[in-house]
Amino acid sequence: MRVLLAGGAGCLGAAIVDHLQPRGVEILVIDNYATGKPGNLPPRPGLTVVEGTIADQALVRRLVLDFAPTHVVHSAASYKDPNDWIEDARTNVLGAIYLVTAAKEARVERLINFQTALCYGRPKQVPIAIAHPTNPFTSYGISKTAGEQIIAASGLPFVSLRLANVTGPRLAIGPIPTFYKRLKAGQKCFCTAAVRDFLDLADFLSLLDLVLPSGGPTGLFNVSTGEGHAIKDVFDQVVRHLGLTLAEPVPVVPVGADDVVAVVLDPSETERVFKWRARYSFEETMGRMLQWYDAHGVTDVFSHLHAPVEARS
Repeated sequence: MRVLLAGGAGCLGAAIVDHLQPRGVEILVIDNYATGKPGNLPPRPGLTVVEGTIADQALVRRLVLDFAPTHVVHSAASYKDPNDWIEDARTNVLGAIYLVTAAKEARVERLINFQTALCYGRPKQVPIAIAHPTNPFTSYGISKTAGEQIIAASGLPFVSLRLANVTGPRLAIGPIPTFYKRLKAGQKCFCTAAVRDFLDLADFLSLLDLVLPSGGPTGLFNVSTGEGHAIKDVFDQVVRHLGLTLAEPVPVVPVGADDVVAVVLDPSETERVFKWRARYSFEETMGRMLQWYDAHGVTDVFSHLHAPVEARS
């Protein structure tokens, strides 16, 4: 197996390199380090890292044709500035087109795409079934959904994984690193009145092993435990882990205009097709993540959301 991994220096990408490379899989990473870090990919045999963007058509075509991958794993995404629709479109839409075009020319056996659960917009019911219509309304959600549709229409054998909040080493987005970093620094926090599902990285990787083999099932799949937890639950877990006693309750504010109250995915079709099920509980997942921060700390924290108005004062 030879894998071209787009966006390999972020949390998911670097974990995939760590997971596959010891098995003898040849891996070529392309990453522009907008959110990933070069230090996440130390040199090792069987790994080639190229700094660049998938929005560069000539670079993508050259890398794909020269490397001749059997698989393309699309983990790249632009999301860190909610107002930068142009960059999101370049990476998430044009980048998907360039990857697909080159992959077809190189006769790639399989393309694995990672999609945001925000593709569903504000869902009509929760948990969200895979058949639920997509209706994104943010730059990130719209552009990633357009990219997914391009991949689905390409004719390539593909799997697109619509992901819960995957939680594991190097995580630099969302409430867990935000709360940990601010509470350790003695800073105030707020929680939005949102509900999310959290999936341990080890469970995600166990599913990746099932979706990678050529000739396997194709299509769209939700990846989640199927259980929702309030952001306040995350905050409480971090407070307990750090052994803190708060002088006053944390404020809980309504979600912002660009956010969704509840995003909890229904993984039942994924479980049926791949005979897979998440093993780690919310408490275990949180504990494993926080222990990693104890050992390694938190550096950057990114978000695709604006801060709610109530939290800006």
